[in-house]
Amino acid sequence: MSGRPDWSVDGRDWPNRAASRFVKAAGFRWHVQVAGQGPVLLLAHGTGAATHSWRGLLPLLARRFTVVAPDLPGHGFTEMPAGARLSLPLMARALTELTAALGLHATLVAGHSAGAAILARMTLDGGIAPRAVIGLNAALLPFEGFAGQVFSPVARLLAGLPVVPWIFARRAAERRVVERLLQDTGSTLDPQGVEFYARLIRRPHHVAAALGMMAHWDLHPLLRDLRRLKPPLVLLVGGADRTVPPADARRLRAILPNLRLVPLPGLGHLAHEEQPERVATLIAGIAEELGLASLVRA
Repeated sequence: MSGRPDWSVDGRDWPNRAASRFVKAAGFRWHVQVAGQGPVLLLAHGTGAATHSWRGLLPLLARRFTVVAPDLPGHGFTEMPAGARLSLPLMARALTELTAALGLHATLVAGHSAGAAILARMTLDGGIAPRAVIGLNAALLPFEGFAGQVFSPVARLLAGLPVVPWIFARRAAERRVVERLLQDTGSTLDPQGVEFYARLIRRPHHVAAALGMMAHWDLHPLLRDLRRLKPPLVLLVGGADRTVPPADARRLRAILPNLRLVPLPGLGHLAHEEQPERVATLIAGIAEELGLASLVRA
């Protein structure tokens, strides 16, 4: 079993493969998909995912936008920066450098789970200037109480043991293990969706990147800074999300009165994979509300 996902093997039938390209930025090689025409919409996937998670959504959005969807550092077919600790600031800087290398300026950004935190950090730091930041089951709150005291140290311990990703990847050879992991998010995916996650989770380097993010993720500075986020923050919230509880979005609204919540009843953490048409319509509607009506017509 090879450590890295192999484009010629794992990517042989990768979703939206025709939109894929490989780009050097921030000192390493990225896999990024670019499709469509219109205002630039930057997508950022969550921890442990990759561009396959946009397989249904990207073609729909490409009817209205120039969609830019990278694999985050160490995830999917993007390299891991040498010696990098995959912290939020590092990920934000690296993705900012990628957008600069592509010469594309995002009008809108949409991030799933931890991807929303990366996009918010980029915006706060001036790396991008979108008209709105959209979070899909956004993970923007740090763990509190006992979970906060335990989760990060355990993640750091696991990330520091080179054998752990290999053990985890070997377990993922059993399809039911991957199915159970995905079911625990509150979402139900079709067999194709399960297959693409399985391919990546069976590759230790992909697992190591996910563990590295969890080990070095600190959302306290972001939470303090969100009060000065200038663009509107819109959160699409899956009512059945078991990974980022819907209550987190309500807690955020108590802190950020201008925050807009859009409920997605019955959908789990991977809502954009369960019902891409519904999510695409909501994103197009947000763009129209921002005065981009002429740019988002089907």
